[in-house]
Amino acid sequence: MFISFEGTEGVGKTTLIKSLADYLQQQGKDILLTREPGGTPLAEQIRELLLSPQDEAMSENCELLLIFAARAQHIAQVIQPALNAGRWVLSDRFVDASFAYQGGGRGLNVQTIELLRQQFVPVMPHITFWLDAPVELGMQRARKRGALDRFEQEKLEFFQKVRASYQNRANAEPKRFVQLDASQTPAQILEQAIAVLKQKTTLSSS
Repeated sequence: MFISFEGTEGVGKTTLIKSLADYLQQQGKDILLTREPGGTPLAEQIRELLLSPQDEAMSENCELLLIFAARAQHIAQVIQPALNAGRWVLSDRFVDASFAYQGGGRGLNVQTIELLRQQFVPVMPHITFWLDAPVELGMQRARKRGALDRFEQEKLEFFQKVRASYQNRANAEPKRFVQLDASQTPAQILEQAIAVLKQKTTLSSS
């Protein structure tokens, strides 16, 4: 199984992924936790470029291509080999983030992003958990974590567009996308995610 986790800043993706991984390991599943951008040493270097505030402004197209470069490396070195070996891959963000952040947030042509996806993304998640919460709530949480990265420093309007784009993605692919109310407690979100996995996979419902 390949499961991705999406959402704007501060919605609790990391917390859910770790809790869900613990649960799945208790069920005897071989789990690989990874993230985007990143997931390999080379892709993590690209992540550093993308997230660190720079004196030189990064163009939207540069940002998009760097993310897909990191993704191509991530798929080839980590995701595809793990899936081929029968492991469960849990990824903090995947290609839907490009449609949401670079398409929705930056306003880049979605058809261009789709062409890149077709060319460089040979595998898609079986399930995508979209953790959704009001942007203001997520940013309050993000600020409590410490210094904001280059994306987190964007204005609320940017994240409103990102959230709307995720909604469009969820509407277009209702079988893959699972929307979770991220304003709930972590325990409630985990319980709902487990229920979905029991319904959609071979996990035991006992």
